[in-house]
Amino acid sequence: MKLIVLNDNAPGAVCSSEHGLSYLIKADKTILFDTGSSDMFLKNAALLKLELNAVDTVVLSHGHWDHGNGLKYLKNKTLITHPFSFQKKYRKKDQSYVGLNLSKKEASEKFNLITSKEPYQISEEITFLGQIPRINNFESKNTSFVLDNGTDDFVHDDSALAIKTDNGLIVVSGCAHSGICNIVDHAIKVTGIKNVYGVIGGFHLKMNNSQTKYTIDYLKKLNVEKIYPSHCTALPALSAFHQTFNTKQVLSGDIIYF
Repeated sequence: MKLIVLNDNAPGAVCSSEHGLSYLIKADKTILFDTGSSDMFLKNAALLKLELNAVDTVVLSHGHWDHGNGLKYLKNKTLITHPFSFQKKYRKKDQSYVGLNLSKKEASEKFNLITSKEPYQISEEITFLGQIPRINNFESKNTSFVLDNGTDDFVHDDSALAIKTDNGLIVVSGCAHSGICNIVDHAIKVTGIKNVYGVIGGFHLKMNNSQTKYTIDYLKKLNVEKIYPSHCTALPALSAFHQTFNTKQVLSGDIIYF
């Protein structure tokens, strides 16, 4: 399996960046996972001499602007996401809008839209995990978001991919609002594969606090060989992961093999 970072928060030697995430994943099927917030993913794909027109399937991890507003620049593809991805979402602190600039109706007109709360098999190797059960007592207990009706938004649309490889299971997260350990637990349950070889994506850890420490312990116990916290993982947490796993910063343009 090969994963190409079309956009992450930090620029690489060739590619520019913006706050957001977009991966091109090549397994038994090539898919686009998230699009960032603009056409940056297309510009970087061009710099890397990648042809995205041939990619017929896009997976949206959840309905936040920095993962899905780049959908504006695509059409006539299959789009797979959770049905709640099109809810109107806001920050509690200032009521700024953090949802998509695309409505469900507009998405249905632009794409072959598939929404699922249940795991959805994309190919023999790739599974969209659907809604992630919130099991662990140290994850996803607070939220800084609200819906347009004023209720707390715990981002129940937050999902991920589980990908089977010869080396074991690869888990690809967009932002892990549902908790990266919850996501990995669900990936193991859905696929039946206990050998988790790699975990990559946003871990949504901001501080080197108890949640970060529990997450590191969890991944150590699973003996995960390849760990790539990125995007919404802040520097104090990134530093803790580096000290434990010698992780490297994920940059736009990186090509990672699993």
